[in-house]
Amino acid sequence: MSSTTVHLAVYDTLADWEFGYATAVLRESTYHRAPRRPVGVRTVSLGGAGRPVTTIGGVRIVPDMALDELRPGDSSLLIIPGARLWDAGEELAPFAGAARAFLDAGVPVAAICGGTAGLARAGLLDDRDHTSAVAEYLAHQPGYGGHDRYRDADAVRDRGLITAGPTEPVAFAREIATELDLMEPHVLDAWFRLYAASDPTAFPVLMSAAESAAADHTGDDTAGGIVNGTAETPHPGAESGRVSAPGDSAA
Repeated sequence: MSSTTVHLAVYDTLADWEFGYATAVLRESTYHRAPRRPVGVRTVSLGGAGRPVTTIGGVRIVPDMALDELRPGDSSLLIIPGARLWDAGEELAPFAGAARAFLDAGVPVAAICGGTAGLARAGLLDDRDHTSAVAEYLAHQPGYGGHDRYRDADAVRDRGLITAGPTEPVAFAREIATELDLMEPHVLDAWFRLYAASDPTAFPVLMSAAESAAADHTGDDTAGGIVNGTAETPHPGAESGRVSAPGDSAA
């Protein structure tokens, strides 16, 4: 990666659930390849720093910077989540313009749900394989000419462009992690199986990765994802209670 910072587009009516797995997998570096440093995430809006936006869920986000300050060379990736505003007009069109600048500069872009509609209207899906909510959603977007490149898949990655539908935030995060080469393939596979399907066989793989990370940073309380030599997430899935360690009587 030319930069260790990823930029997340934020705007009113932002779909809360679509980007959370992605930003978490960027910041939680326990399962990353060595040296396992978290990737920085900066929020970008049209209004800029200090002008909050409100998500569909009513969460207020104070952006870090304005879109017109963003340069592809300062970023590893631009994430463009969905929002009701994508279907309400062209207010968010400048983010599609930024996506074009990123792709032209060879810096990847990840769009999900309504974000894919914005890219479709800008013609950015015409020459790359892609997906979205359903093919019909994109077919109704003015300017879209990528019908033959649509793929019925959970998420698609093609030449620096990642796309996904609104019900696939885990697959969206998986493709972002793959594009940025954050994890060893078998660790990423286990991460996806755990969070997408609650697959208990993924647990030992992630525990092994967490133990390796802890061993690498024993005594280092400043390393990303590690606190006092132990992984910040020693029990993936424990927050939901859906997956327990083998032999755990609480299962």
